[in-house]
Formats: sequence, structure tokens, C-alpha cells
Amino acid sequence: MEAQHKRRTFKKFSYRGIDLSQLLDFDTERLMQLFPARPRRRFERGLKTKPMTLIKKLRKSKRECQVGEKPAVVKTHLRNMIIVPEMIGAVVGVYNGKTFNTVEIKPEMIGHYLAEFSISYKPVRHGRPGIGATHSSRFIPLK
Repeated sequence: MEAQHKRRTFKKFSYRGIDLSQLLDFDTERLMQLFPARPRRRFERGLKTKPMTLIKKLRKSKRECQVGEKPAVVKTHLRNMIIVPEMIGAVVGVYNGKTFNTVEIKPEMIGHYLAEFSISYKPVRHGRPGIGATHSSRFIPLK
């Protein structure tokens, strides 16, 4: 019995009960109805030229890559860009104020902002003494 291994079944992705293949076919109006209030308001007010340019660059990078390879990284400062199904599979370099963090866009990211995947600060490490934390630390030579 142990010779027959049970094949692992992967969970099929769906956004609010709709399969990924159907999401890709949706126009902006239908997609907008699925989003929460803040992204929906953003789309209602219309996409400006910068977000549209990013989407065009992502289309181009996905079109020009070979089959089975990841597309070229598209760098952007647009941290407030909402991830739409068309962007899935693309690789985006999101600026965090210092460097561009590469983010591969996955289906689970739909409806989120690019900034959520590129942290812009260094998390605080509590409990680690720094220079000048105590009187004895004054005598530690600076390297």
C-alpha cells in the first residue's frame, strides 16, 4: 500500500470565488466590482498615465520573454499601484526609497498594493544595545 504515493493536489486559486482564468477575461468594470472600497474608488476615478505606462511595460516584458522563463524586471516608483490579474507572472522592481526590491507577482497578490511587498524601513531590533546606550559602551572602540 505504501508503494502507491498519493499525489499532492494543489489548491486552485480563486479571487472571491472566481477562477484565475475567468479573472483574466474580465474587463475593468467587472473586476472593479470585486475589489474592496479603496481600490474600487481608485479605478472609478480613472487610471492616470503612469499606472497605464507600467502596465504597458509589463505587457511588453511578458511578450518578449521566452517560454518557460521569467520576464525582465520592470523598475517602478509606483508603490501605490494596485495589482490586477493582468500583472500576474511579471517581475517588478519596486522602489523602497533606497533600492529596487524585485517582486514576482503571484495570483494571491490581486487587489493589494505593490508597496506591501517592498518594505521601506528597517524593522527595529529591540534589546540590542547601540553606541551610547550605556556608560560602559563609551569605551568600546569604533572600528
